[in-house]
Amino acid sequence: MKEIIYNYDYLKDEDITEVVVRTKALIINNGNILLGNENDTYQFPGGHLEENETFEECLKREVLEETGIEIENNEIKRPFMKVTYLNKDWPEAGKNRKCEIYYYLIETSKTPDMSKVKYTEHEKQGNFRVDSIPLNESITVIENNIPKNEKNKVIAPDMIMAITEYLHQCEE
Repeated sequence: MKEIIYNYDYLKDEDITEVVVRTKALIINNGNILLGNENDTYQFPGGHLEENETFEECLKREVLEETGIEIENNEIKRPFMKVTYLNKDWPEAGKNRKCEIYYYLIETSKTPDMSKVKYTEHEKQGNFRVDSIPLNESITVIENNIPKNEKNKVIAPDMIMAITEYLHQCEE
């Protein structure tokens, strides 16, 4: 599994006051990749790990909430990348957050079912939707989308790295 750590503030473990764990799903669906799109910001379906929840349970819950797809255990293939951010004074002064994001591969032929989604108010206000993009065009689509929202400058590079890593591992 590829691991990347961003620690621009040179924080040590003892500096961390809060740890957040997230899962993200790279969903391969009949040669396409399913991406969430909120306010012109592409993102992999996923979210925060809840208390006493396994990574797989988190993936299943988040994918269902955001795409309406009920994922089976055999469709969750493996975590293939982990990105860790260590941020000083985030989300506010005096708090130092460590955020671990685990990227999982999910292969499914199921299609999104909007009758089963459970969007947050924030997602509803952002006109959240699920886009199906040909895998071989996904990096270009994400790159071309970067100027549309300031958040893309942070999110898009990790998405491109995850897709690139997945494609690289497929070649091995």
